[in-house]
Amino acid sequence: MCEGCIAGLPWNRPACPRCAQPQAHDAPCARCLRAPPPFDCAWAAFRLELPVHQEIHRLKYGAQFLSARTLGELMARELLRRPEALPQRLLPVPLHSPRLRRRGYNQAVEIARVLAQRTGVVVDVDSVERWRPTAHQTGQSRAQRRRNLKGAFRAHADLSGLRLALIDDVITTGATAGELARVCCAAGAARVEVWAAARTP
Repeated sequence: MCEGCIAGLPWNRPACPRCAQPQAHDAPCARCLRAPPPFDCAWAAFRLELPVHQEIHRLKYGAQFLSARTLGELMARELLRRPEALPQRLLPVPLHSPRLRRRGYNQAVEIARVLAQRTGVVVDVDSVERWRPTAHQTGQSRAQRRRNLKGAFRAHADLSGLRLALIDDVITTGATAGELARVCCAAGAARVEVWAAARTP
């Protein structure tokens, strides 16, 4: 992509640094000030708008792995410009095993692999799992999503002292990332960030 096309993409800035919600400034939003999420910060490269929405759909439902390459490259380009230290591990949000078998791949893993190639941070797909099936989240409220995800993840490893970045394709309400972050913190993680390709406004 040329620089003009890249500049014209729906970059998610400014945004809340705690939940990545698009807004008019970079300070924490009112919701995060009232009830901070269980992760330390969240970053999403784009707002969930065209053409990014189309690329995510192609990856998630069409196995178009070139879209993972495109999204991951653009994400890494921005992440490497941030002053913050990189995490020690990338943890893609896991799928429940029957869903993973049906789909044949995890879109978060595909994005994480590109990020790992560009940042040098290792991808960890073994330390956490989605061990309980959950209903599809589409159309559910924030509270419904939170109830749906309660107890859905568990850790298989000691994450003591580690700085982690949870990787997903889209942040909608932050419920998935929040539940996974709680599990990682209970396993000893020192810092948990959330990185996503896009944020639903």
